[in-house]
Amino acid sequence: MIESMETSAMSKLVIITGMSGAGKTIAVQSLEDLGFFCVDNLPPVLIPKFAELIEQSKGKIAKVALVIDLRGREFFTALSESLNYIRDHYTISCEILFLDATDSVLVQRYKESRRRHPLTPDGMPLDGIRMERKLLEDLKGWANQVIDTSNLKPAQLKDRIISRFMQSDQHLMSINVTSFGFKYGVPIDADLIFDVRFLPNPHYVEQLRPRTGQDQDVYDYVMKWPETQQFLTKLLDMLNYLIPQYHKEGKSQVVIGIGCTGGKHRSVAIAEYIGRMIGASDTESVRISHRDAERDRH
Repeated sequence: MIESMETSAMSKLVIITGMSGAGKTIAVQSLEDLGFFCVDNLPPVLIPKFAELIEQSKGKIAKVALVIDLRGREFFTALSESLNYIRDHYTISCEILFLDATDSVLVQRYKESRRRHPLTPDGMPLDGIRMERKLLEDLKGWANQVIDTSNLKPAQLKDRIISRFMQSDQHLMSINVTSFGFKYGVPIDADLIFDVRFLPNPHYVEQLRPRTGQDQDVYDYVMKWPETQQFLTKLLDMLNYLIPQYHKEGKSQVVIGIGCTGGKHRSVAIAEYIGRMIGASDTESVRISHRDAERDRH
């Protein structure tokens, strides 16, 4: 991974990349709203020259976002060298934002937009998606942050990005606690995953079944069991140790996934509790979200 440099006086360079159809256009628009100077489809070999212009601006261009995707795939081998060159020669903080989504979601987006995949203009979108994923495998490993947009609406993705980079300017660490249902898949952008399917399930209580873990009666049901309290004590102890370690290593965001079978009862209640207990401080902000809590109502 390309290390980011943390100095308040530094200009900031964000590289936006990832899978075609995963939301790079929304990402760059969101950063424009935050005052970033944005350039689409810049070949990586030109990044050092762009860094030189940033430094010569003497602070007039302090925040820059560059979109790099497979339209310039022949230049991808130069990306690592370019970013390392910046790290060694300029006082610019570099960060890579990688946007991803599941193959099935990307296929659906191509069908809805009636666009062709850039790697297989005359073939099936899924073939192009699989080729692209393989090409981007190493780049994803370099990323400072990966956002899975599979279950995010455009407004939600914009909110995630604005929240992330506003806090970055203030040197805050963003902690996202999200509940999910294992039957809908594990969130691919989670740093930590905890399985709470061992807890007693409100789904089997008829009057609780249609409600979610945000409703007080469901929340109280999940919390009343001794095994719940013992689990929460151990989990909070672990998180209170891990989060400062992540912060110490320069990580700007941690995504904590809490999963149960359907993502409606147990995981929601536990995520609500964990988010409130972690709280917020001068160095951290906490956001709670529930990916699948309302899914079966639609």
